[in-house]
Amino acid sequence: MSGFRHLGDNTIHQGRVLHLVQGRFASPDHEEFQRDVVRAPGAVAVVAVDDRGQGPEVVLVRQYRPAVDDWLVEIPAGLRDKEGEAPEATAVRELAEEVGLAADAYELLTEFVNAAGMTNQRTVIYLATGLRPVPSQADGLEEQYLSVERRPLAHAVEAAANGELIDAKTVIGLLLAERRLRR
Repeated sequence: MSGFRHLGDNTIHQGRVLHLVQGRFASPDHEEFQRDVVRAPGAVAVVAVDDRGQGPEVVLVRQYRPAVDDWLVEIPAGLRDKEGEAPEATAVRELAEEVGLAADAYELLTEFVNAAGMTNQRTVIYLATGLRPVPSQADGLEEQYLSVERRPLAHAVEAAANGELIDAKTVIGLLLAERRLRR
């Protein structure tokens, strides 16, 4: 439905990366309302698949996530916090930083809205194939303590389906990668 208008934002908090605002909007009937919104730069995630063995194997990271105060198993990912950096360049950077890999090919799988009720953040997910080692360089305390795991893609997809893997970008990325690789 069209006719909604964004009238402006009042800053509540400006962080290093995230910006919390009280957005002002008008409905099609010109009724004004406010919503708290987290403005974010977006993120990129990579489903890195090694298909040189007996079947496709996915590279995952086990990483502490302060927002949920827990360790999660995820696909490599990072914020688009470098001004002017294209999403694919962010994917290349994050894959090297987190797991010490580069890929011969990066294929766009999807772009999705993370939580439309509270943030404008979008995540772009790539499938990376033709993996090779490169020097890794942790960026941030969480990355200094992460561990890299490799799982058969079919097992990772099953773990996503049965609720063992609960990170949204990981679930989405694994399901789409498996589908793409079946073609």
